[in-house]
Amino acid sequence: SARTREVYAARGAAMPTQPPASFVAAGITGVIGIACLTKTQNAREVPLASMPLLFSMQQAIEGLLWLQLPVAPHGPEASLLTFVFLVYAKVFWPIYAPLAAALVEPDRQRRGVMLALVAGGVAVGLYFLSDIVSAKREAWILGGHIVYESKDHLPLGLAALYMLATCAAPLISSHRAIRLLGALVLAGASVTYAFYWQAFSSVWCFFAAVASGVLYHHFAERARLATALRSH
Repeated sequence: SARTREVYAARGAAMPTQPPASFVAAGITGVIGIACLTKTQNAREVPLASMPLLFSMQQAIEGLLWLQLPVAPHGPEASLLTFVFLVYAKVFWPIYAPLAAALVEPDRQRRGVMLALVAGGVAVGLYFLSDIVSAKREAWILGGHIVYESKDHLPLGLAALYMLATCAAPLISSHRAIRLLGALVLAGASVTYAFYWQAFSSVWCFFAAVASGVLYHHFAERARLATALRSH
């Protein structure tokens, strides 16, 4: 809404996430994702190894939106790209992130907690999906980043559940690299909320995409250990 834009303009801070940044992030994370997939040992590792590639696709979508908004901000292409990005950010990740972590978790108790977080992610994802489908979808460029139209007052419980679903599962993982990913994603969320809250979905997803690169170390190390074991 016009009022929302005025508030964002008055309070927002600028961050230069221009189209090249989105496309560069998409290219780098895409290469990392393919590299991760080549080092998986079994099917249960594929969802986690695919995360950089999925982030790459999301960043490419936002890069295309960057190009579309100055030309036809209210056109069908911009509307479709906005819809897909928001489904990625608000519906897909709170379900997929804890599930991917749970599939590779060897500890039964930790895996149980992660699966409970998957259920929470489904709940919050369905809420956001209903909002995205029923409400007006709009995005605009402001202060060097993209702002997505959303409800001004998100229930605190849902916001907390979203953060738990996306960050808590990696943080309690038995695997060090996955815990590092969770810590980086949570730190990115804190920085984004403090300085770029008006463009939270856009900026945080950019940070998370870059952070997902740490997964390569996880899969490369596991592949090295598996090779060493086979050689003996």
